[in-house]
Amino acid sequence: MRRPLLSTRAAGIFLGYGADRWLGDPRRFHPVAAFGSAATALEQRLYADSRARGVTHVVFLVGAATGLGIIAERVTARAPIARTTVTAVATWVVLGGRSLEREAAAVRVLLEQEDLPGARRRLRSLVGRDTSALDTDEVSRAVVESVAENTADAVVAPLLWGAVAGVPGLLAHRAVNTLDAMVGHRSARYERFGWASARLDDLLNLPGARLAAALTAACAPGRASSVLCTWWRDAGAHPSPNAGVVESSFAGALGLRLGGTNRYSARTEHRPVLGDGRPPTTSDIERTTALAQRVGFGAALVSAALATTSSRRRNR
Repeated sequence: MRRPLLSTRAAGIFLGYGADRWLGDPRRFHPVAAFGSAATALEQRLYADSRARGVTHVVFLVGAATGLGIIAERVTARAPIARTTVTAVATWVVLGGRSLEREAAAVRVLLEQEDLPGARRRLRSLVGRDTSALDTDEVSRAVVESVAENTADAVVAPLLWGAVAGVPGLLAHRAVNTLDAMVGHRSARYERFGWASARLDDLLNLPGARLAAALTAACAPGRASSVLCTWWRDAGAHPSPNAGVVESSFAGALGLRLGGTNRYSARTEHRPVLGDGRPPTTSDIERTTALAQRVGFGAALVSAALATTSSRRRNR
């Protein structure tokens, strides 16, 4: 009997990736919004300035998301079409590549129209930093850095976890990523309570960030050596074990210099310089999203291949 070209998991991942490219995030009744509401409600009951309470918060919510994925796979275990459909829907729901590009493009259009106040406001959907005093080039830098980091977090990493762990992996990664965005940032309220979310997010994104960097080199063959050299030299100076890897790789691929001073509501961070090129300008936003598209497509191919190979090994 001839083996199918793709396993059900691989087919679902690729279909879900295609749905994200075509449709972007669901505009109404997004499951992630429902998860966020549940997380907020649980936080109101559990919150204390305590790491232990934060661990409980993470374990309960991520466990629930993972359990839902396990149930979905067991229910569809004997129905390949249903299993593929469930995987495709889960992949579509957790990916954020298309919506990320739309937001970046919206900021670029406002900058091209010389509407700097509007660009600053729209940028808030992409970054957590204070945008009120950013000039045009700083807005451009923020967009480039956000697209680079989120290409790994919202595209490459979930695809990889989907290939390795199926629907439970997809849902667990998105749950952790959402919790990190909600409570994992540095602030007086979340310094301890959000510690577990932030550290678990770092852990789950370690392989995805490095795959994203490797794919960046593959997708920019003319500058592959610059990508690898910049990654090796500059990534370790970044405070994030994952963002530095991807941002330095994008800086090398695009011939840009990233990093600098970022101001947040309660603090100011002086980020290390990444890359040897010039500072980003408005025209670099489109170049960045084009590179992100190629990296995302490469991640879909790698993930589908990994899922198919794993399936064939299990069947043996």
